[in-house]
Amino acid sequence: MFGKNKIPKAVETNKEKRLQHIAFIMDGNGRWAKKRGMPRTYGHSVGAKVFKKIIEYCGDSGIKAVTVYAFSTENWKRPKEEVDTILSLFVDYLSDAEESWKERNIQVHFLGDKSVFPPEIAERMVKLEQDSFDREKILNIAVNYGGRDDIVHAVNALIKEGKTEITEDDITSHLYTKDSPAPDLIVRTGAETRLSNFLLWDSAYSELYFTSTLWPDFDEKSVDECVFEFYKRKRRYGGV
Repeated sequence: MFGKNKIPKAVETNKEKRLQHIAFIMDGNGRWAKKRGMPRTYGHSVGAKVFKKIIEYCGDSGIKAVTVYAFSTENWKRPKEEVDTILSLFVDYLSDAEESWKERNIQVHFLGDKSVFPPEIAERMVKLEQDSFDREKILNIAVNYGGRDDIVHAVNALIKEGKTEITEDDITSHLYTKDSPAPDLIVRTGAETRLSNFLLWDSAYSELYFTSTLWPDFDEKSVDECVFEFYKRKRRYGGV
């Protein structure tokens, strides 16, 4: 792909800072584990470690905002053991973020309906968002999130405010993602080539990148490839 097997580092490729927001659909944890004769829950545990490594690398590469699709509104349909493992890993990360957001200079946002979580967890999520709001970098964790639900949530909020006519800017300013720029690049691992209800409003002009690499195998070199591909493309936004 890069010629002579030389892959540029994302930190060098992104010198122009045109890539400000990258979003990941972290797919393939269960299949990765199954290929190794392990339970799907093991794949999620490994995937959680990869998630931490990748967001740190993106931040070091000058990418201001990172969004990850951690748990969708549809994922509740999965087996209870798998759901419980994912939510347990999420709580573990919440504890880690509460300790490290200052030194990592990250403002953390949780995208999605928090009301489904136990009150003590929802309160911790809100507190972390409030405490970290003035940090420079942005990490959005989409949990109990769906793109359609995000739009419905925004419209209902506007109706409650008494709006009788709604503009695009109105909706944008009431989405869960209102504190972030639209994603420049959306990356999906695991060979599937669809958005699966992820950032439907925000992705209108996002570049899309699909890879067969399963999320637990995704690494810094994989990020380099994504960033390099982004800079090869010309974004026209409907123009010539």
